[in-house]
Amino acid sequence: MLAVMVAGLVGLSGALAAEPGASDWSVNETGRVRLIAATTATGSDAQLRLGLQFQLQPGWKMYWRTPGDAGYPPKIDWSGTDNAEGPVLSWPAPKRFELAGLQNFGYAGEVVLPVAMTLARPGQPARLRAAIEYLACEKICVPMNAQVSLDLPAGTGQPSAAIHDLSRFAALVPGDGARHGIGIDKVTALGDTLFVTARANPGFQSPDLFVEPAELGAFGAPKVRLEQGGAVAVIELVAAPGSATGPLVGAGVTVTVVDGLRSMEAERVIGAAEAGLPDNASLVAMLGIALLGGLILNLMPCVLPVLSIKVLGAIGHGGAERTHIRAAFLASAAGIVVSFLGLAGAAVALKLAGASVGWGIQFQQPVFLAVMVALLLAFAANLWGWFDIRLPSVLMNVGAGGQPHHTLAGHFLSGAFATLLATPCSAPFLGTAIGFALARGPAEIMVIFAMLGTGMAAPYLLVAAWPEAARRLPRPGRWMVTVKKAMGVALAATALWLGGILATQTGWLAPTRESGAGPAVRWESFDETAIAAHVAAGRVVFVDVTADWCITCKVNKAAVLDRGEVAARLAGGTIVAMRADWTKPDQAIARYLASFGRYGIPFNAVYGPKATAGIALPELLSEAEVLGALDRAR
Repeated sequence: MLAVMVAGLVGLSGALAAEPGASDWSVNETGRVRLIAATTATGSDAQLRLGLQFQLQPGWKMYWRTPGDAGYPPKIDWSGTDNAEGPVLSWPAPKRFELAGLQNFGYAGEVVLPVAMTLARPGQPARLRAAIEYLACEKICVPMNAQVSLDLPAGTGQPSAAIHDLSRFAALVPGDGARHGIGIDKVTALGDTLFVTARANPGFQSPDLFVEPAELGAFGAPKVRLEQGGAVAVIELVAAPGSATGPLVGAGVTVTVVDGLRSMEAERVIGAAEAGLPDNASLVAMLGIALLGGLILNLMPCVLPVLSIKVLGAIGHGGAERTHIRAAFLASAAGIVVSFLGLAGAAVALKLAGASVGWGIQFQQPVFLAVMVALLLAFAANLWGWFDIRLPSVLMNVGAGGQPHHTLAGHFLSGAFATLLATPCSAPFLGTAIGFALARGPAEIMVIFAMLGTGMAAPYLLVAAWPEAARRLPRPGRWMVTVKKAMGVALAATALWLGGILATQTGWLAPTRESGAGPAVRWESFDETAIAAHVAAGRVVFVDVTADWCITCKVNKAAVLDRGEVAARLAGGTIVAMRADWTKPDQAIARYLASFGRYGIPFNAVYGPKATAGIALPELLSEAEVLGALDRAR
């Protein structure tokens, strides 16, 4: 009742404030809107300068002609208008509103949408009628309808009282950039990433970029790199996985660059970008990062269960000929590299099909898990001597002393198998390289994955270059029976772990809850849309993206998140702890990871009043890094 009374009083005041050249205000709970004209009469010109003036209540916003990830723009029906036709609506430069990763474009406070109309009978009166449908949003979105009418008499008109507002917002409509000293050098794309290079005199301060049509792709927030003291801006937009409707290169686009009160708009055809300097890192440098990430992957916890495959393979070469050792280790290295190329090919196919891509996502598939469990149990039983798996002669033969040896094909497959079991892990530099690759085109994906495989295969290549290291190992003998049984236990443990994940995914087993050495943390389910509300209320939010199949995630929990001061801070009630479970496929989590340029887990981010966009943490956590991020976000 109070709201109705207030709205009525506001409407009454609006009616009393009606003036020549302006309609009455149409008032609602989100604000008010009216139709204004530059003059109080039609005059002798054939053109009418009009405007739709919106005044929104604090906290409310409305949308631009391209609204972004949600919403819709105002729609105007001019039915009932007489002696005025051909309305042309102009759009002042929008602002970006980001909520929980969603990118929306529009206006807050006040905006005037300029409208140009032609008089059918110049010098005669004009009757203007507009039915306006628009969406106003704050914490909720409310569809609004307004009816406004304005009658302009014939005769010589005077400038109306609203001409200043109309002219002020007409000046904010983006033009070709000449009057603001802004120009666009080039618009290019590399994979699903768009690059716009713009120039400004005086230099840019805080430029933003808007791209149309919306169907081109759902782009995240821009990354801006200012060069030459702000005279040049390189603006990068990355399309969310699966959102691009086709190749960016060759598509026609309208790009709008906004920098404070300055703006420009231009139509361009997207050219092909060179694989040069995205994220300030050259492709050559990223290849080095991928090589290092693949090498470190050998030391990660998820590789330890497959250590038996490597150990037995190395022991089997004790006393062997150098040429045999070199060929065997080269075959194993080839198996690793080819497996990485296979993963890259699958990632390219999934990406072109519009599906989510990521590191280790095959462990989200029950069929894959079931096959891996069966293979691991079979290998373990074979090592324990329960039965003898007679592999085809193409994979095994009998060497000197009656000992079975892998053929080159067998060594190749052992390398490939080790690679598959290593993919639940992430490692320093690995996530950076994969994020770079998966955000780009097929060529970059294949090259980066090949370098990752080369890094993981580096120990094999080292032995191939120096076979004496393997020759100095003890010769195979009866003592290997004990070693095989121990290695079988490692493989069986891996099979049980994967079986537990399979049981959880299929609902046979309830998800397990880990308990750490520190206070119990009350984890909320991940809700990306709630992050901004928590931050607006002054809270710090810690996000943990994890999965049952991610061993590095479990290491982070045991070493950092579930113990010590980090656990005490997360359990203290002043921090909102959110956990996103990616054990099963989840498009919302995949989109969230992609917004940070990440395609694998573990992933952790910290939000707060001083870190509204989120602070991304490294794959392997340390207590100091987590506590430092929590402090910076407050």
